[in-house]
Amino acid sequence: MDNLKKKTFFTIFMIISLFAIFFATFFTVQTYHREYTGIVNNLTRMKNLALEKHEPFDKEMKPLNDDLHNRKVLDYEIYTFILNEKNEIIDQISHNDNTISDEIITQAKKVIAKNTSKVKVGCLYLEKYAYNFETNNSLTIINITHTRKMLLTNLLISFVLVGIGEVVIYIISKKITEWITKPVLESFNREKEFVANASHELKTPLAVMMANIDCLEANKKNEKWINNLKSESDRMSNLITRLLDLSKTEYLKKENFSKNDISMIVEKRALTFESLAYEKNITIETKITEKISFLCHKESIDELVSILIDNAISHGKENSQIKVNLMSDKSEIKLEVINKGDPISPEECEKIFERFYRKDQSHNRKSGRYGLGLAIAKNIVTSHNGNIKAYSKEGYTTFEVKFKKNEH
Repeated sequence: MDNLKKKTFFTIFMIISLFAIFFATFFTVQTYHREYTGIVNNLTRMKNLALEKHEPFDKEMKPLNDDLHNRKVLDYEIYTFILNEKNEIIDQISHNDNTISDEIITQAKKVIAKNTSKVKVGCLYLEKYAYNFETNNSLTIINITHTRKMLLTNLLISFVLVGIGEVVIYIISKKITEWITKPVLESFNREKEFVANASHELKTPLAVMMANIDCLEANKKNEKWINNLKSESDRMSNLITRLLDLSKTEYLKKENFSKNDISMIVEKRALTFESLAYEKNITIETKITEKISFLCHKESIDELVSILIDNAISHGKENSQIKVNLMSDKSEIKLEVINKGDPISPEECEKIFERFYRKDQSHNRKSGRYGLGLAIAKNIVTSHNGNIKAYSKEGYTTFEVKFKKNEH
């Protein structure tokens, strides 16, 4: 259920975030393109005006046509420099009634010195000037400092709005996720409650049946049928117990967690299973780091270790060894249970943690297994914000559990 909530929230959050980022990017790009186009158009317009309208100079080197002088531009700070055949400035015009500063004149001389006809705008977020230079004719310079400041301000505003928007989107996504998953959660809780209630209700008649069977055992006449009934009753009792265990581990309450020495828990469980392993000529080797403290539900962690070791013994080969390793570093605690047995294919590595999944149906029925143990183990690990996985390599199967320290 927690995974469903996380996936639903992530999907909603990403979709809305992508739309918000798209619109912010679209607005920024449009603004940039509009300014860039305006600068290019003004540079081109002034160049064409200088080429088409400018007439020869008289002896005093003054333009006979005042069209350029009369052309005013409101949106940009534009300057035109008229050049003679030697690329010398013979006239300078401000199209905004601004005084031409020394800085502009210096910039004009730098461009003229390169003696290369070109239009240069550059990146509007970085450049101070854009120009259109036609050798032996004219140079138009636009001071884009104001445009650069405006674009940088818009970019900053976009970032701030996206940041604020992400917070709002996060809150909205949480609300939508709760709204979407509420019916699923209610159905899931009803299912869990039904399993728990049904299991409890079945325990009483089953207990009566088993008591009556014990009484009938005194009569050897129907011993075969009584043994069958007793065997199936025991299996049903075991199944009900496992279903109740599964129901309990669906949601472990954090308030029931306490600081425990997980090293001691693992050590004791390994010792408990040595006699069972001995029956199959299997030895259990432990490598446990001492005094690893962990905020957890003690009984559930004990159950987890029991399930993994029992599973390793059940599926391990005779005359082999099982390794139980517990270690920790600054960020996490890692538990490993390794046995030599039949390999698990990559496709089955996820399936084995599903309820009632059994790879070998006949083996599990004979041994009284129902495919619930690893499902219970996964519930316990998930309830402790950890993760569990299984993999086979070089004839050995490893069950690996990791708990993050900083989440506890």
